[in-house]
Amino acid sequence: MQEASRPYSDDEDALNEVEVNGNWTPQEKALHEARLKAKAKRRLRKSSSRNSTSESFSESGDVPGGDPHSPKGKVNTNDRKSRAGKGRGLPKKGGAGGKGVWGAAGMVYEDEEPDARDPNYDESSQGDTVYATVVPEVDEKELEKMVNPIVQEYFEHGDTKEVEMLLKELNLGPHKYEFSSLAVSLSLEGKASHRELTSRLLSDLSGKLMSQSDMARAFDKMLKELPDLILDTPEAPQMLGQFIARAIADHVLPMSFLDCYKGKVDCEYARVALDRAAVLLTMKREMVRLDNVWGVGGGLRPVKHLVKEMNLLLKEYLVSGDVSEAERCLRDLEVPHFHHELVYEAVVMVLESKGDTASHMMIKLLQSFWKTGLITVDQMNRGFQRVYDELPEISLDVPHAHSIMETFVDLCYQESVITKQLRDACPSRGRKRFVSEGDGGMIKN
Repeated sequence: MQEASRPYSDDEDALNEVEVNGNWTPQEKALHEARLKAKAKRRLRKSSSRNSTSESFSESGDVPGGDPHSPKGKVNTNDRKSRAGKGRGLPKKGGAGGKGVWGAAGMVYEDEEPDARDPNYDESSQGDTVYATVVPEVDEKELEKMVNPIVQEYFEHGDTKEVEMLLKELNLGPHKYEFSSLAVSLSLEGKASHRELTSRLLSDLSGKLMSQSDMARAFDKMLKELPDLILDTPEAPQMLGQFIARAIADHVLPMSFLDCYKGKVDCEYARVALDRAAVLLTMKREMVRLDNVWGVGGGLRPVKHLVKEMNLLLKEYLVSGDVSEAERCLRDLEVPHFHHELVYEAVVMVLESKGDTASHMMIKLLQSFWKTGLITVDQMNRGFQRVYDELPEISLDVPHAHSIMETFVDLCYQESVITKQLRDACPSRGRKRFVSEGDGGMIKN
């Protein structure tokens, strides 16, 4: 009985001592194995009961048998202890881990240099930050689509600084020389004023966005493309030669540009262009710039020059009587906003002329311009209104100006050159009535 009342640990110690000494008996060995199996069964029952408790605990959220209204009976969802009943019940990482945790107590952090690539980098606390804008390089296939609108708008406003600003925003890369060749190609299909604007644009861009070597590459490409350009513009070789001469005179191209092609050109059209440039440079060697190689286009002409051109046009018409030639000359001036000056000069010539020949010829000319739409209603009205306003001054040199004007306006209205409102607006000077003393107040007829 005393042996049975001994603790289990004492029996194990005794068995261990026997095992160590090597004195095992069959009975003792069987008893030892039975105790080991019993111990394993107790451990298995204990672990299974603990797992079943944790499963019910996780599902219901309450401790079995506890009061749900009691603080001890509720589960603390913010508790860092393991709910599976494993571990020592201590918080993870010693309380130094998890979201919103500063770290373990007593931990000292070293000062770190701010990293601009850090997503938590604060610009306001670190000073000014410079952001580099990266513009992708323009593809060669997309270059023409992006350049054409810029050049077409430039032909309307003529502001080279705006073109320069737009080109700076584009990353043309190694294809920037193609802008010059595209601009020249578009101007070949346009007017003389467009070619004049293109020459000015190349002069202003030279040294800023493009070097002489870039310009030389552009014109070399144009010379090679002449067989294709001549299909749309038969005069392309002569025009390109004028472009080259103007570019050399403006120091856009080097003076040795023509010398590089001597004896090396097989294309007939390229030889025509280079010969044209050489002839112009030889004739205009004393001039610093070939300013008039394209003429002076449109609104770029001075007003006095435009007035002189229109006056000369009308005088030639009165001599020749060729309406089509007068129409061609007026279109070449490219100043539709200034056609009222032609109307004004035509009416003044009628007032200053002798006989009815000038009157009928001018009516025929104005009627032709009116029907073709070359002179609009607004321009026609402005031209006649200017004569109406200056009629008192004109009558000082032409005493019968009022009566001539009334007759001419009636004829213009009959030929549908002017409107009824414009005819009624013509000023008429009232006749003076003289009363003598012997007439008894009778008005002389």
